[in-house]
Amino acid sequence: MLELDGVVKHYHAATEEVRAVDGVSLEIAPGEIVALHGPSGSGKTTLLLLIAGLLAPEAGTIRFDGRDLASFSEKQASDYLFGEVGFIYQNARLTPHVSALESAASKLISGGVGTREARARALPWLQRVGLADRVKQNTEQLSGGERQRVAIAKALAGDPKLILADEPTGNLDSARSHEIVALLASVAHEGGACVLLVTHDIQAAALADRRLTLRDGTLSDLAPEDGAGALDAPPRRTATA
Repeated sequence: MLELDGVVKHYHAATEEVRAVDGVSLEIAPGEIVALHGPSGSGKTTLLLLIAGLLAPEAGTIRFDGRDLASFSEKQASDYLFGEVGFIYQNARLTPHVSALESAASKLISGGVGTREARARALPWLQRVGLADRVKQNTEQLSGGERQRVAIAKALAGDPKLILADEPTGNLDSARSHEIVALLASVAHEGGACVLLVTHDIQAAALADRRLTLRDGTLSDLAPEDGAGALDAPPRRTATA
């Protein structure tokens, strides 16, 4: 179970304050996929980074499996991020100058899994994202969409309990986007993972169990009339004294 209670993260500049996350409370159960919408710059990525333990909140608590992230030692935080969290970044972060298979297996190898086993665990995920015929290709030879799919396979190869996906389909066409979100939904429903999906694709997000909106740092249910055009408003900024 992922639990957020009154989580706050503001960014302070010389003349303004951006309330990226402003008292967010949220629960995601094992086996559930939740889609999160919101305008660009509204704090969606900040929220994912907080949940991953890569940022610390100014207030509130974040718990996973009953453990408060704020109580983690440096080693516990590292074990959590690399062993329990699958983070799919908006821009693919791949190991350069290696094959798609080596790149997809790299997180497992970094975590101490043997190379042969890591490859064996990564290969089925490359096949599931539609790259069965590209596993030996150097990552620099892949298209942007193919690279993103390698990054998704890399995040899923470790069978994470918590998947944080930041616009994972941004470089994919609508058909492939639908397939990837369906895959994430199946990972949640069949494997019991908690999945939080940030996306602007309303149609793909319809596969999620719940759809939420982050606006002005505040979380709410996605209204039925909300459409893609309603997600482009700028985030709120509050002038500082």
